[in-house]
Amino acid sequence: MLDDIVNYSTEPDKYLDVPFVPTDENVVEAMLNLACVGPKDVLYDLGSGDGRIVVAAAKDRDARGIGIEIDPLRIADAMEYAGWSCVEYLVDFIEEDIFTADISEATVVTMYLLESVNLQLRPRLLSELRPGTRIVSHAFDMGDWKADEWLEVDGTKIYKWIVPARVAGAWEWETSDGKPYRVELQQKYQEVSGSAWLADRKVDLKGAKLRGSRLELVLLKDETTSPDSFTLNFADGKLKSVVPDK
Repeated sequence: MLDDIVNYSTEPDKYLDVPFVPTDENVVEAMLNLACVGPKDVLYDLGSGDGRIVVAAAKDRDARGIGIEIDPLRIADAMEYAGWSCVEYLVDFIEEDIFTADISEATVVTMYLLESVNLQLRPRLLSELRPGTRIVSHAFDMGDWKADEWLEVDGTKIYKWIVPARVAGAWEWETSDGKPYRVELQQKYQEVSGSAWLADRKVDLKGAKLRGSRLELVLLKDETTSPDSFTLNFADGKLKSVVPDK
């Protein structure tokens, strides 16, 4: 299998040789479980090969599936497999470069590429996918973008990332009883830090947890009172709502 080489980019300056190695069925199942794939999902498999991940998502999870593959022979095999599995109405396979294909519709992205390819794809995944989209990679990580979750199956690691909203910046809101809050946030992927104020008084930002478009903040006024907790919801780079956690 390792000598079956597929070039995943048609651009000469991005020429990449990636070996086609089919993913074991138990690893496929683990990837779909880790991504929590369900009937409402649209799964894109980048470098879809023989289509087994796309077909499994459709057959076992009733999810829509799109395979992006540059090798027309692999696409022919995948379409035949989808027909044999009676899920051709839920799946499609597109002959296209994984670096230029439109993936914005995806709610789940799966990959079994190489770490160097993952790193080249990383900017696209972060900028073009909607916050909350789950990305699952078989065997290879994303460098300093640490996985939100990972597990090991048959000696192979599977990584999961949740695309984070862009939350860096200054944000203000007022509670129902008129208390004005302000935070100034820095962000590196899903890791968030910063400073917070209640009116003109600085308070401690004790916790910040970003998961997709939801940012949970814990603010502590002093050691004698209970912390204030809020969930900030973001969309299109803007703060859409703030919900106090009780």
